[in-house]
Amino acid sequence: MGRTLVILGAVLVAVGLCWPWLQKLPFGRLPGDIFIRREGFQFFFPITTCILISIVITLIFWFFRK
Repeated sequence: MGRTLVILGAVLVAVGLCWPWLQKLPFGRLPGDIFIRREGFQFFFPITTCILISIVITLIFWFFRK
């Protein structure tokens, strides 16, 4: 459990340091992401981005399990 927390912390630090470059990726602006803008109201649901990230994380865990 401790090793997992250390790895997770290191990944979060790495993502935080790379955030200026990661913001330029098209995640959150993919076709299929729902964005509704009305006067005084905004709703954003990145469904396609969530599915893509889920597939990538599943493949990573599957690869390390083998």
